[in-house]
Amino acid sequence: MTDTALKSDEVARFLAAHPDFFEQHPELLGDIAIPHPQNGQAISLVERQSMILRGRIGALEAKMAQMIRHGEENDAIADRVVQWARTLLAEADAARLPELALRELMSLFAVPFGAVRVWQVAPAYAGMGAAAAVSDDVKRLASSMVAPFCGSNVGFEPAQWMTAADGSPASDVQSLAMLPLRVGASPEAFGLLVLGSPDKERFHITMGTAFLTRIGELASAALSRLRAEPARG
Repeated sequence: MTDTALKSDEVARFLAAHPDFFEQHPELLGDIAIPHPQNGQAISLVERQSMILRGRIGALEAKMAQMIRHGEENDAIADRVVQWARTLLAEADAARLPELALRELMSLFAVPFGAVRVWQVAPAYAGMGAAAAVSDDVKRLASSMVAPFCGSNVGFEPAQWMTAADGSPASDVQSLAMLPLRVGASPEAFGLLVLGSPDKERFHITMGTAFLTRIGELASAALSRLRAEPARG
């Protein structure tokens, strides 16, 4: 049994070292019979090779189809982000931006719940709902975030801010995404955009955040118009 295994290994090494062997001995391709992988019937080596190639081609086609689907999905998301950004750019009244940014974002991406809070706003905007008081813990959390957070709602304070599209309080927020708002590369955040869902898988911890990062950057640029001018020395 050991001798047979050794001879088989030797044959395998020989064929690997001489890939032109069957070109030199084409008559063997039709003579060699091996079991069919499904029904056990004997088939030629050429037929078995064809089956292997068809399997590989099928796997590549499936992978290509998946890549095309992902590309189409990304294109659709990018189109919605551009549409959302265009809406923000067209709004001349800065006081309307928080509510507009949130409402359009929830509508375009079918997000059930959302909220936005900004702090350090100019006195003219201090009475807005988006400028409502926020705890120091939330401010520290927002400033500590280097990327959007996605995951389960484990009692986050921002989850309590959220409302539905009709303005009613959000209920049963199972997952959420928190996007820090900051000016450029500033280490300190001046706000937080929060999206939520009753679906615990909508915003999961392993999901990609590339588009959420872009949305956060665009929201930061738009809502920075509400900030108070920094004091000059």
